[in-house]
Amino acid sequence: MSDGALNRRQFAQSLGLALGGALVLPEIAALPAEARQHAPRSADGAIQIDSNENPYGPSDKARDAITNSETIACRYPDVTENRMAEAIAKHHSVTPDQVLLGCGSTEVLRCADTMFLGASKNVVVSEPTYEAVLSFAKVMQANPVKVPQTADYRHDLNAMASAVSGSTGLVYICNPNNPTGTIVSLDEFEKFMSHIPLTATVLIDEAYFHFVEDSSYGTVIPWIGRFPNLIVARTFSKVYGMAGMRLGYAISSEQNIRTMRSCKLWSSTNVAVLDAAIASLGDQAHVLDQRNKNIQTRRWLYSELDRDHRQYIPSHANFVMINVGQDVSPVGEAFRKRNILVGRKFPPMNNWLRVSMGTPGEMQSFMTALREIVPASSAKAAA
Repeated sequence: MSDGALNRRQFAQSLGLALGGALVLPEIAALPAEARQHAPRSADGAIQIDSNENPYGPSDKARDAITNSETIACRYPDVTENRMAEAIAKHHSVTPDQVLLGCGSTEVLRCADTMFLGASKNVVVSEPTYEAVLSFAKVMQANPVKVPQTADYRHDLNAMASAVSGSTGLVYICNPNNPTGTIVSLDEFEKFMSHIPLTATVLIDEAYFHFVEDSSYGTVIPWIGRFPNLIVARTFSKVYGMAGMRLGYAISSEQNIRTMRSCKLWSSTNVAVLDAAIASLGDQAHVLDQRNKNIQTRRWLYSELDRDHRQYIPSHANFVMINVGQDVSPVGEAFRKRNILVGRKFPPMNNWLRVSMGTPGEMQSFMTALREIVPASSAKAAA
């Protein structure tokens, strides 16, 4: 993997594993006290495992930067935005003119829709996937082309490539995909791009990049020079733990970034998140720590689901889809009554519940509630 991500040996060493050896999942009680701490809660005290957030929040370096930003809170963020773009460009070995900042990656997706879609254009997506691109496409009066997933819940790249036509303005690939947590490998993506005409812009959403362990996966940012119709979106909402502070970015050709910048809101970022993000970019210790916590908790959840013989989709992200054997809407409401917030419905996977990784203690509470709301026997029978 590139982009400063840990290689397999570094990551294995961080978990105290031998390469090629099986991961022995520690019991939650054996996790370090820091990993067992309670996450920040909502105002009403609910456990929030519904929006794929990082429950541990920003790194200490980022928190210090947020506090110190009060000295420039009276200023517009223009100067700090320039520093941020330069830091991102250095991090990814591109130029600042290839970087677009946004109010979360959501603004990046909106800019792409605004500039590459219209009433006569199609947007090709996998179904299900993150809905923001489709929501903005509706505003643009573009035509959605939804391609069903493969039997193993992955992007059907062959079908998606076949769906691209002269009317296609945008192709959206969330990788890892939200909500299924599945990935497109570099080899698969390279083959896919060879069949896509330059008239169709391809937007790759790498929001969950840092959580992937699979060696076949990697960022496609180094391919920007090879494919002028390629845009990559990233966010500080996930591994960096700043979802509430709203900062994302796009990397593409200078021409694409210039085009998208024309519809970007002025001063749509803030000095606190910019300083925190600059501090976070070089903090590989924090990235390692967050990957470690997420993977340990996720594998503990797998072990509990396996114990109940429940069906789930192995995930490469910080969430897992679980088949509850019935429509998820009443299940979600039952969790809400227990003050636990879980994921929304993602049609056509109406029986699948998306659960974000919280702290180990929160996931224990989730499993206790799941066994009460959907007993293992009934979930297995319905599935």
